[in-house]
This record gives sequence, structure tokens and C-alpha cells, in this order.
Amino acid sequence: MEDLRNIINPLCTFLVLGMLLHFASAKTHYHGFVIQATPVKRLCKTHNTITVNGMYPGPTLEVNNGDTLVVKVTNKARYNVTIHWHGVRQLRSAWADGPEFVTQCPVRPGHSYTYRFTIQGQEGTLWWHAHSSWLRATVYGALIIHPRLGESYPFPKPKRETPLLLGEWWDANPIDVVRQATRTGAAPNVSNAYTINGQPGDLYNCSKKDTIVVPVNSGETNLLRIINSALNQQLFFKIANHKLRVVGADASYVKPFTTSVLMLGPGQTTDVLITADQPPAKYYIAARAYASAQGAPFDNTTTTAILEYETAPCLAKCTSTKPVMPSLPAFNNTATATAFTKSLRSPRKVEVPTEVDENLFITVGLGLNNCPRGARRRNCQGPNGTRFTASMNNVSFVLPSNFSLLQAHQKGIPGVFTTDFPANPPRKFDYTGNVSRSLWQPARGTKVYRLKYGARVQIVLQGTSIFTAENHPIHLHGYDFYILAEGFGNFNPKRDTPKFNLVDPPQRNTASVPVGGWTVIRFVADNPGVWLMHCHLDVHITWGLAMAFLVENGVGELQTLQPPPADLPLC
Repeated sequence: MEDLRNIINPLCTFLVLGMLLHFASAKTHYHGFVIQATPVKRLCKTHNTITVNGMYPGPTLEVNNGDTLVVKVTNKARYNVTIHWHGVRQLRSAWADGPEFVTQCPVRPGHSYTYRFTIQGQEGTLWWHAHSSWLRATVYGALIIHPRLGESYPFPKPKRETPLLLGEWWDANPIDVVRQATRTGAAPNVSNAYTINGQPGDLYNCSKKDTIVVPVNSGETNLLRIINSALNQQLFFKIANHKLRVVGADASYVKPFTTSVLMLGPGQTTDVLITADQPPAKYYIAARAYASAQGAPFDNTTTTAILEYETAPCLAKCTSTKPVMPSLPAFNNTATATAFTKSLRSPRKVEVPTEVDENLFITVGLGLNNCPRGARRRNCQGPNGTRFTASMNNVSFVLPSNFSLLQAHQKGIPGVFTTDFPANPPRKFDYTGNVSRSLWQPARGTKVYRLKYGARVQIVLQGTSIFTAENHPIHLHGYDFYILAEGFGNFNPKRDTPKFNLVDPPQRNTASVPVGGWTVIRFVADNPGVWLMHCHLDVHITWGLAMAFLVENGVGELQTLQPPPADLPLC
């Protein structure tokens, strides 16, 4: 017996010390975000742009897995604002998630709110952005999660790390752009430029001198953290003459693979290793649109930064030579986009739920509302005198305005939402075929779908060809999910279920539903709260391409939503 105690006591001491070290190494990071109008000059013109702390893009936040963030947001702008921490699980801390009227009322001008949350079990690249109207056009920044102290990446430590945020710039106030579209019912004006870390690059007017430069030395391997923070556009990304080794996506590691081109939907992140193995020179880093909606207008420009070798031979001759330009895929090259998303895998076998408690089939797509009776023609400038709309399962999502969904749920306030979001489309139809015009007008509603704590959920996300088919980046708040399969046409359970990857599917928070196709995702509902699921093309969320899950509390404190913070904004 004594021998057993001699073994157990040191073991217990070791475990306790390990836990103490684990908690001791976790830090709390305090930040202040001041939302304010700042003069920003791009494309030869100065705009009074909404920024965080006068920076565009906003500050990069760096933490370790296990750390806590405390960010006080003070609104000195003239618009309501909230901040969303895109991809952060927010376990039991839904009050800090940020989507306006979903988990909180907005922070009004002159007011403040402090977001408090802990990063739990996540490593890699995420980001933060405004989640109120179209403010995220300029209010965004990187959120980098390093491994816990003493732990390392599952790949050799890179020499340098560089976040590259791909953005979209309007030569106008983005809020005016969306308000005009809402007034007219037409599609909003497309952007005038794409940006890398806030700069359009060499190919635009008045932009050359501020082009972003990413320095490298011959032979070194660096980590690039690429974030698509564009408002409304999927983007192809390439670096001239260099291969990209993909090691992570949406703050989950992936089985490394090599490619020359990436495709990122808005909201998605990709971590790549790049080795400086080319003759010392300047090479363009470039991004341009993947625009899958046939005939729809889009910004057909190209943003660039410069990968510049700092090696001696380059310093002498590179000042005068023009950088090498990569050849980017055509804007409608769906084959390249699909090949990229299908290459992503988890590094090893993962625990995918094999049994399913909730099996949902959700259509995602656009629609056209007939001009309301008595409305003026200037308010119905969509195709053939209609107004654009969008929906999931024929429900066009309407945000509440007097309470947030989470407050209404937590306080039991009636009349704010209903729990009858349909698990299937109200009518079956040929989703990607020639759809009857009688199905083009969705019903409006604030409908959520209720999930029991611990439910194993499968969702088939089915694109439609109503008005036009296109690739939809669907983001689920509060969760990561496994992408089991994707394909074109209508999902067919008999034909397509055998294709599911239940061994090493990629884990993401934003899935690119293929143009005229479908994606299947699975997750376990282990995070209580109200969680928005929506298209991350902001034009589509404006039109109602969203829904929300209400995940009930489980048993005990660790399965229960924390109480709301004292400074939670009031509507």
C-alpha cells in the first residue's frame, strides 16, 4: 500500500503543478478601442472614415491560447456600433459575441461596453470586426492566437510572421452606400478598390507610394496570416513565382499541402508558410475577385503588396525594377476555387459525430420581392421593378430592434422572436434548376431554431439559383464545425452521403457553399446562447440571408450561459 502511495503522491503533485503552471501562464490582456471618424486618404480622395483608435485597419491583437481579452469599446462615432470576435468560440460568454440585436443591443454614440472573454483551445488566425450595418468595411483587425506558453506550432518555427488583411474600399461612405441600396431596393454600388493591410497598391491611382512591402531574406521560411476582411467579395490570392504551404484555416491546423493560389470567402482565414527560394527581387502579392454570380456587377480590380528580398544583390538592383506579377485565375474560375476548398483536411483523425440528433436541410439564396402596393418606382429599382431580398428556408431574417435575441431569451420576453425556423424548406423544388417565380418571394420573420445542449447537429446548406446562383460564405457564430462534403447541383442523400469524410474533415467557422451547389457540416451544440448563422457577404445579410440557433443550457455551471455583464448596452 505504501509503495502505491509513493507512486500516487508524486503523480498527483506533478498533475497539480502542471495545472497551476497552465493557469499561471494564462494572461489577461486589456485594450481600449475608440470608435471614431478619422480622415483617411485613398484613391486621391480623403474620406472621414470610421476607424478604431484612428487606425485603418485597426490594431492587431496578439494572445496565447488560454488567455483572456478585456476590450473596452468607446463609441465616439455618429453610428451605433458593436464588435464581433470572428471565430472565437465564446464558451458560455455569448454576451461578448457582438452581432447587433442578436447577443447585444448596439453601443450608442457617446457610450461604451467592455467585451470580456477567454480563448479556449484555439490557435491560429482569427479577426475582429464591426457587426453593425456596413461599418466593418473599415472597422476590423487581426486577432492572432499563439500556442500556450511552452508549446509550439506543429511545423518548424517561422523566421517572421505577417498578417495580411484583404479589404474592400469604397470611394464613398459605406453606410451611405448600403442606405441608398435599402432605399431603392437595388443592389448596392460595388467597391472601387481592394486593399492589403488598408492599401490598394501599385495598380490604383495615387496609391503607389503607400503600397505594403513584406520583407524577406533569401532562404528563410515565413508565416503569412491571410484574412479576407472584404465586405462582399470572395478573393483569389497569389504571390508571383512562390509556392504557398497551407498549414491552417480559421484558427484550426490543417494537413499541410502546397498550392500556388488560395481562395478565401469573406470571414475566412488561411495560414501559409512561404520560403524565399527565388532569385532576389521584388514579387507582387496580389488578390482579385472570385465572382461566381453570373452577370452580377463586381469590382474587377487587383490589389497588390510587394514581397521584397532584403538580400544584398536585391538591394542594389531592386529599387528600379518592376515587381514580377503573378497570373491570377479568371474571376469566374470555379474549378480553382473548388480545388482549393476540397484540399483542406484536419491533420489527423478527428471525432466527428457519427450519430445525428438534428438533421437540417437549409436553402440559402437570393429572392426578389414585388414592389409593395403604394410604393414609388424609385423604391423598387431591382430587376423589373422589384426589391432584392435573400433568405434561408424561405425566411428572410429580420433583426429585432427593442431587445437583443439573447436578452429576450434570457429574460423570457415574449414577442421578440419565434422558435419555428423550419428544419427543411417549406416546399421542395429543383433548388439549382429553373425555379418557379412563385418561390422568389420569401416570408419575413425573426425565427430561431431551438437546440438542446449536447445535440449532434448536421446541416445540409443548399444553394439555390433563385435570381442567380453564387458561392455563399456561411458563418456560424459560437462554433467551429466539420465540413464533411461539398458538391454541385441538388444534394441527394442516397448519392452523396457515402462521400462524407468522417475521418479527417477540415474544421472551420465559415464554409464556402459552392455556386449552384451544397455543403454538409456537423457540430455538437455544446455552447449555450443565441448564435447567428449568416452569409458573410454583407449585402446578403442586409437582405435577410441569416437565421439563429438558440442553444439551451445543459446541466450545471459549466454548461450554462454566464449572467449578462452589468454594462451590457440597452436598446
